[in-house]
Amino acid sequence: MTITRLTPADAETYRTLMLQGYALHPEAFTASVAERGPLPISWWHQRLQPGADARERVLGAWMGGELAGVAGLSFEARERSRHKATLFGMYVPQQHRQRGLGRQLVQAVLAEAAQRPDTLLVQLTVTAGNAAAQSLYAACGFVPFGTEPFAVQLGTGFVDKVHMWCDLGKRPGWSSSNSAPHTTKG
Repeated sequence: MTITRLTPADAETYRTLMLQGYALHPEAFTASVAERGPLPISWWHQRLQPGADARERVLGAWMGGELAGVAGLSFEARERSRHKATLFGMYVPQQHRQRGLGRQLVQAVLAEAAQRPDTLLVQLTVTAGNAAAQSLYAACGFVPFGTEPFAVQLGTGFVDKVHMWCDLGKRPGWSSSNSAPHTTKG
């Protein structure tokens, strides 16, 4: 198994895998097949743009030439929130689960985020009640910080999302266990 950054050449394969995830696990994603299915392939190409300054990156786990899992990373562009990135679109199809791919993808996303000098933390949301996913994220260093009720509408119902974050450990002398405000006055 190898993990690589996907490029526009992988767009069709990535699109197919994500549409499968949206269809099989609608409670896990904010996007839906109805929303993303009709988008032109150029939208998917845009998401996979190469370059160190790309705002989004998608990593793929490959097994024997097959895309066996993906996880995305979106970097904040605004001045006051540039220190944050968001893990999005994590999906490993059923036939590739229980092999450690999810953990390796999350760790690869965290390593990718750590390479950006301004990025101090990675956030994500996970569907409340998805114990396996929440446990995976916790094992990789993510800590829950709240639950958003009615986060995603699913048919006539709603699902809640647990917000989690992971400190990349790039601020000497500071950790998430500090209780003092993180402000300085000058």
